[in-house]
Amino acid sequence: MEAHKISINTCDGFPVVTIEGDMTSESDDTIMSLFSSIKESTSLSSLIFDFEKTTYINSAGIATLINIIQEMKDLGGKVLFTGLSDHFQKVMDIVGISDFVTIYDTISHALQANKNDIN
Repeated sequence: MEAHKISINTCDGFPVVTIEGDMTSESDDTIMSLFSSIKESTSLSSLIFDFEKTTYINSAGIATLINIIQEMKDLGGKVLFTGLSDHFQKVMDIVGISDFVTIYDTISHALQANKNDIN
C-alpha cells in the first residue's frame, strides 16, 4: 500500500497539489511529474500546495519542495502553502522554506488573497 497519494486540481484558475500521507523520496517522482505536467499545460504564476492531509515529511520531501520553489522563482511565479499543522509550520520555519513561500490557513484564504494573480 502506498504511503502517499498526490493529486492535482484546479481551484479558481490556480493549480492545487494535495499531498495525502507521507512526503518522502517515494513521492518525489509523482510530485515532480505532476509539476512538469502543470508547467507544460499552463502559464504558471502561482502554485498551491495543500498539506492538510499530509502526515509526514522528511529531508527528501523538503528537498523536493525546495526544487519546485526554486523552479517557480526562475519562472517568475510563486508557491503558496495551505493546511500546515503547527508541527509542519515549525519544520518549514526551521529549514527556512517559510521565507520563500506564502502560507495560508486554507485554500480559500490563498485564493482570496491571490485572486488577481490567476494563471
